[in-house]
Amino acid sequence: MGRGTMTTSSDTGGRLPRQIGYIIGNEGCERFGFYGMRNILVPFLISSLLLAYLPEAGRAGTAKDVFHTFVIGVYFFPLLGGWLSDRFFGKYNTTLWLSLVYCAGFVCLALYVDNRLGFYTGMFLIALGSGGIKPLVSSFVGDQFDSSNKRLAKVVYDAFYWIINLGSFFASLLMPIFLREYGPAVAFGIPGALMFVATLIFWSGRNLYVHVPPAPPDPHSFLRVVRTALLAPGPNRRGTMVFALGAALAVAALAWLLRDDFVIAVLLAIGLLFGFGGVGASMQLDRARAVHPAEAVEGVRAVLRVLILIALVTPFWSLFDQKASTWVIQGAAMTMPHDVWWWPGWLVKAPAQMQALNPLLVMLLIPFNNLVLFPALRRIGVAVTTLRRMGAGIAFSGLAWIVAGVLQLAIDGGNVVSLAWQIAPYVLLTLGEVLVSATGLEFAYSQAPASMKGAIMSFWALSVSYGNLWVLITNAAVRNATVTTQIAATGLSQNAFLMFFFAAFALVTALVFALYARRYPMQDFYRA
Repeated sequence: MGRGTMTTSSDTGGRLPRQIGYIIGNEGCERFGFYGMRNILVPFLISSLLLAYLPEAGRAGTAKDVFHTFVIGVYFFPLLGGWLSDRFFGKYNTTLWLSLVYCAGFVCLALYVDNRLGFYTGMFLIALGSGGIKPLVSSFVGDQFDSSNKRLAKVVYDAFYWIINLGSFFASLLMPIFLREYGPAVAFGIPGALMFVATLIFWSGRNLYVHVPPAPPDPHSFLRVVRTALLAPGPNRRGTMVFALGAALAVAALAWLLRDDFVIAVLLAIGLLFGFGGVGASMQLDRARAVHPAEAVEGVRAVLRVLILIALVTPFWSLFDQKASTWVIQGAAMTMPHDVWWWPGWLVKAPAQMQALNPLLVMLLIPFNNLVLFPALRRIGVAVTTLRRMGAGIAFSGLAWIVAGVLQLAIDGGNVVSLAWQIAPYVLLTLGEVLVSATGLEFAYSQAPASMKGAIMSFWALSVSYGNLWVLITNAAVRNATVTTQIAATGLSQNAFLMFFFAAFALVTALVFALYARRYPMQDFYRA
């Protein structure tokens, strides 16, 4: 098919496109594979030969660093996938080819469970494949809709998120059992087999999809307009000076941190360039009107507004992704409540299995919110807007970590604490996830101009990388003697202090998000 054409589905007139089933089936199997591997990674690393060179007391911290570095990679590579898709190969081809890379990563994991180089190579390939397809599949869903049936997109995005969590539920529940009973080769091999099935399902729908072709080189693209705004001559250069300051800080961050941590250095430098460059461009964006059409300039202005909201979501991911690291480690210090009549002791035998609560609650909360909670709020006059949902979700994540911190205080006090108490923070965190993540997917797609949808979905995924970056920076900080002395002066353990710190981080961000959202002008960039 030519790059200048678009193939469209025959389903019109406001009906649900029949090709959606292939995409959702692919996503369910792929998410089983991803979460099956991800959710056993920390307990596997702590007990594996890969970290045998470390003293036992230091393995948990190193396992957390490896886990969050992996997650950073997963959500950093969407930038590469979005660029390849938008400029060269299109969403379908890029997704298919990177899915094969993804499968190869699982092969390495299953074969090299005792070899650091082989295992970490597999983790890299999974991060590349999973991350590369992440913005493409979700935006590929949006491509299957047009103005006649866009009202169904919200329903499909919820179904999309629901099937993700169906795969995650079974993976979170079963993979710790397979790891314990059959060993890591089987536990990593089964998710790999599901990823192969996911790739096969996606390929099977190839003749039904709407294929939006990659965009040709655009002289009025987002980056070109930003560059013009920053570099065009004019009397007022405050925006350019802001960008120059950001560039200088980025170089300083690289020089300072590259000696200690490559990942932190690179992400901080990129974040400083993006942040200061975006602020600088917005300060003098009208300069670009002399070179670029008004619609391109306004499109960039819309994207810059969205990027502020995306940046404010990053603290939520700091809290959310630690359920697979910090909360698993906390669970290991708690007791299994086998004496409680309702506890499924025949099934739940490891703290890592508590992660299955998250997708189970998602599958319950999405229909509950849409069918019960949101209609009830509307009946009493409360407008359940997209941005209100996202802001409330960030706040709920903060409340979850307050509860987790209270549990940690009880553990530190020498009390016997039942693992069942972790249900409470899981409920609050999952409510926050439903309000932020499921809503944010559709929000990010709808706010992006057509030529930048892949890029904006990549920035949405990149917010997860920066959420995990804050975790890495915090973990690095608490290895500093001055910081640990200050924490000890509070009378709290390091674990409890960090839990309350992250809770405050999220609650302050939720307030800032709410204040900015009040002035945000909603856009509608669905295909005509």
